[in-house]
Amino acid sequence: MISKIKRDEAAASTELGYIFTFMLGVILLSMFSVWSFGIETATRERWNQNAIDTNLADLASAVERADLASRQGDSIQYAEAVKWRYTEADETLFKLTLSEHGLTLNHDEYELNREVSISATGSGNYSGTISLSGLSEIWVIHQNGITSIATNRPSF
Repeated sequence: MISKIKRDEAAASTELGYIFTFMLGVILLSMFSVWSFGIETATRERWNQNAIDTNLADLASAVERADLASRQGDSIQYAEAVKWRYTEADETLFKLTLSEHGLTLNHDEYELNREVSISATGSGNYSGTISLSGLSEIWVIHQNGITSIATNRPSF
């Protein structure tokens, strides 16, 4: 039995079809992974900004309650702990300041900077600057005519 070598091009085209199908799958999976990574990143950034805004709103409310207490008289002392929700941002770079203008949160990333106004209707002054590195709560204190923010519980 003598066999002859045939030029069969059908097998080669099938192999090329497999290769192109594989390449198409790789491209589609790559595009899907880039798309899903973009969605995950946008969701994380939105959650981060919402957590920061909620934290500042809680702190501003506590300052307003301290103002309300300060209008009761000169000898009033008030302290309230406000829970700080953790964020995805590098909290070692956050710096929170309380002044007559409101609460100001500064960060190296410009889009994380925030400013929240307060009514400033208290019977005293406002002061305090703290770093948020490793904090889980912030104290809003009114004592001796000054409303301030601190990292430690007051001793009164």
